[in-house]
Amino acid sequence: MSFTRPEPPYYAVVISSALSGEDPDGYAAMAVRMAELGARQPGYLGRESQTGADGRELTVLYYRDTESITAWQRHTEHLEAQRLGKQRWYADYHIEVARVERAYGFQRS
Repeated sequence: MSFTRPEPPYYAVVISSALSGEDPDGYAAMAVRMAELGARQPGYLGRESQTGADGRELTVLYYRDTESITAWQRHTEHLEAQRLGKQRWYADYHIEVARVERAYGFQRS
């Protein structure tokens, strides 16, 4: 899904992950719930996600500030999803948080 990015500065949380293959239905249901719940959090600006041919997922979540990121990270339901992700759903994941100072682009009409 694409969206219009905000004017900088803003924050990007980059998540690279590979699934374990365990309980794919449980993961899918939780992923939908987290996307819905996450989108309602204060400071949330949007998300983009891609899955590579190898099944590896890359998701970028956009936030207004670090306080918003921290609040989401500590949300009760999100904490449970994190626990289950480590225990069951993910083979691995890597998260990076970056402040976007400058952004530009091009779109052919």
